[in-house]
Amino acid sequence: MIELRDLTKRYGGVTAVDRLTLTVRPGHVTGFLGPNGAGKSTTLRLVLGLHRPTAGTALVDGQPFAGRRRGLRYAGALLDAGDVHGGRSARAHLAALARSNGIPRARVGEVLDQVGLADVARCRIGGFSLGMRQRLGIAAALLGDPPVLLFDEPFNGLDPHGVRWVRGLFRRLAAEGRTVLVSSHLMSEMEQTADHLVVIGRGELLVDESLAAFTARGRDNGATSLEEAFMDLTADRVDYPTGGRS
Repeated sequence: MIELRDLTKRYGGVTAVDRLTLTVRPGHVTGFLGPNGAGKSTTLRLVLGLHRPTAGTALVDGQPFAGRRRGLRYAGALLDAGDVHGGRSARAHLAALARSNGIPRARVGEVLDQVGLADVARCRIGGFSLGMRQRLGIAAALLGDPPVLLFDEPFNGLDPHGVRWVRGLFRRLAAEGRTVLVSSHLMSEMEQTADHLVVIGRGELLVDESLAAFTARGRDNGATSLEEAFMDLTADRVDYPTGGRS
């Protein structure tokens, strides 16, 4: 479970996250949506202790994540698929993470096989496509078999087969009782993957409800898809032309 209470982050005079209060519960795939600059990535980094909040708290299963030793056993995350050492092999990268988190080495082979990278495990990451790096990032998130998982734009660079695989993976992880939080701009994928939605705009919470409830309310207002309902909700929360409905 992820719990945010009045979570706030300011950079000088700019408020990136503004008193967010919400709970991301286990057993669901929660879609984390918002326009560019809404504060989604900052929120994920606050949850993982990579940024320090200006005010408020972010808890992972009841504790600040930054205070945990061997953190990959408690929460796994894919934030930036490119943030890896290109000269290392996929196996060496995961083995280093396993050693530093007290995870059995056998787990490395298991997650490489799970994400479809077993055949290129000894290849340098620098030669990987974006889709392969995304799979490696997912493998790293799964390495500690954690109860909480966070993914930032996990569909980027994946072909249709990869997208379908990720969609099924997230559903299976949630069905196992894990907390799964997925930030994405791909409304079509969120519509097929998530069963709960959190929407923020300019750092503020706009929606925290089931996908079914959100889309039903959108239909009542004339929206024919999740994308249209999202555009209507966030139209006054962006600083660039939205184009409106086509």
